[in-house]
Amino acid sequence: MSATIETPVQPTLTPAQRELFKVDGFLIMRQLASAERLGAMRTAALEQASAHVAPIEYEADVAYPGAPASRDAEGGDTPRRLLQAYDRDPLFAEWAADARLSAIVAQLLDSDDVWLSRNHHNCVMTKSPRYSTATAWHKDLRYWSFETPRLVNAWLALGDETPANGCMRVLPGTHRMAFDADQMDADQFLREDRDDTTRLIETAIEAALAPGDVLFFDAGLLHAAGANTTEEHKLSVVTTYYGRDNAPVAGSRSARREPIHIREAHHA
Repeated sequence: MSATIETPVQPTLTPAQRELFKVDGFLIMRQLASAERLGAMRTAALEQASAHVAPIEYEADVAYPGAPASRDAEGGDTPRRLLQAYDRDPLFAEWAADARLSAIVAQLLDSDDVWLSRNHHNCVMTKSPRYSTATAWHKDLRYWSFETPRLVNAWLALGDETPANGCMRVLPGTHRMAFDADQMDADQFLREDRDDTTRLIETAIEAALAPGDVLFFDAGLLHAAGANTTEEHKLSVVTTYYGRDNAPVAGSRSARREPIHIREAHHA
């Protein structure tokens, strides 16, 4: 059953909020989703993760340090992400196209038109109490192919997100920084064994969230997350957007599935 859609009062960001996002590369907006909507999405996510509803990615698939060696190993069939959220359940599709959400994204992108990518993120992150692994510092743009780097991610917390259960950590301003090849490893994660990168990591901010909060962040921002050390699942809905001045490169992975035009400019 579909969750009730809140009255679409579309928020207007303050100049300070827009400047903060421009400079730091992220912005947290509180309580954008109701308890009813959150409960419905959380129930759906837990049910689908328990039933292993495809398409799905497992901890063994990501091969991060500490992950099970294969799906056949102990913990190898622990869900990491429920993929293709927009197409898997109307609850997630309604959220991805929410009028208030898209209004904020439009202001951050400075674009009246907004498209949802169905090729990147578009998932429910399901960090399990057991066998969850940490994610090292990286930029989402590392494997994406777009005409410009102007993309915004929206990370909705379906429950509390804290350091204990592996909340997001961000490095402010890194979306505006260029990095040398030797500052990144072969998989494009930030190396943590150098003095310059160590000093940068010391500026990290923990993006703790309450249920219904949304972390908006530039796709070029360095971010990381820890493992879940609690007894509860951490669930987050993650979506990616771009505006009229951007498009995926034809023939690339970023253009594989058609985008969803969730916000359209109305001309007089």
